[in-house]
Amino acid sequence: MEILMAFIIGILFMSATYLMLSRSIVRIIIGTTVLSHGAHLLILTMGGLKGGSAPLVGENASAYTDPLPQALILTAIVIAFGVTALFLVLGYRSYKELGTDNMEKLRGTEGND
Repeated sequence: MEILMAFIIGILFMSATYLMLSRSIVRIIIGTTVLSHGAHLLILTMGGLKGGSAPLVGENASAYTDPLPQALILTAIVIAFGVTALFLVLGYRSYKELGTDNMEKLRGTEGND
């Protein structure tokens, strides 16, 4: 199962890198969101993929799942949602003010070749 998760995480990182290197602000925002999902899966996989046991049990339990990676991922999901909302508002505002979402036009380097 860890091998499958490694391939999925690699595909998410690869597609996020491709999206973040594009010129459109919307693609960059989607790329950062996909990158954060890949990081969440990476943390979950590194914490260990155990099934069938509860994260919180009594003191004399024979098997349990570590709840720390799950708590970190929950916190990271909330932070990623806030960052994505902020990026979407900034992208919308820059599009309304400047009339474009092309990063080359926003930098002002399009005609400086």
